[in-house]
Amino acid sequence: MENTKLLKLKNNRFFESYKTQISTFIALIILCIILTFLTDKFFTGKNLISVLRQSSINSILAAGMTFVIISGGIDLSVGAIVALSTAIMGDLVVNTGINPFLGMFIALVLGVASGAIQGLIIAKVKIPPFIVTLGGMTIWRGIALEYVDGSNVYGLPDQLKWLGGGDVFGLPAPVLVAMLVYLASWFLLKKTKFGTYTYAIGGNEVAARLSGISIAKVQILIYSFCGLLCGISGILIAGRINATSAVVGTGYELDAIAAVAIGGTSMSGGKGIIWGTLLGALVMGVIRNGLNLMRVSPYYQQIIIGIVIVGAVSIDAIRRNKK
Repeated sequence: MENTKLLKLKNNRFFESYKTQISTFIALIILCIILTFLTDKFFTGKNLISVLRQSSINSILAAGMTFVIISGGIDLSVGAIVALSTAIMGDLVVNTGINPFLGMFIALVLGVASGAIQGLIIAKVKIPPFIVTLGGMTIWRGIALEYVDGSNVYGLPDQLKWLGGGDVFGLPAPVLVAMLVYLASWFLLKKTKFGTYTYAIGGNEVAARLSGISIAKVQILIYSFCGLLCGISGILIAGRINATSAVVGTGYELDAIAAVAIGGTSMSGGKGIIWGTLLGALVMGVIRNGLNLMRVSPYYQQIIIGIVIVGAVSIDAIRRNKK
């Protein structure tokens, strides 16, 4: 009898802790079933692989956004950092002939540096993340546009093209990269002091400071990590389209924020699960794919995605108000 009660108590705690993520998973399944009836092109092996490939970029960006939002911040510059990393890498690799791997390393460095600069300003100057990253959104894209003079670069080397469009045993390379990113993100959040401090800062920054946590150091690391994932995303995008441009990544920040919110991360900080974000990114990918298959106008798609974002944040707000 006691074992039964204990098991029931554990199950109740599990469902209470992960009820948002469970609801998101159920919603994903229902959404897939609905789209299967609405269009016969959805539930095919080729299209499902396409959904995974399309969702991989947003899921990687959303992983970095999860750290930022858990810490109580926001990053509106992720799309611009993607553009900065991609454009400069493409120009260096194609037009100056540097080694492709060196070009990819430079893309990652640019992503980390951009995020670190923003984190430093947020931590030291005490300007709200919304303002800093909003400014960064225009600064980084402006630098990218100026560097390449607004032009596109085509004809990337095979190494880059494989990362964006290659397969490993039938699974797209970007999907494998996304899986590694999520494993690393889970480890950082759950198994390291960095993850513990991230939750602590988002939950109560004053208490975290009084407990001896270096708020500035952690914030800089958080935005640097988010920038690193922007650099990775930029490399994958370039390989996928076999080109680089300073205008890629427009609107990516909205999809990333939506994935985080749908996955159950509290927009006020201090609470979130990285696997919930992955589910949220898949939901976004399925929605976009389904709308494209049904030939819904891109303008209506923007409206629908906006409604999804507001709805997800509203659910989070209602849940917090009840508590």
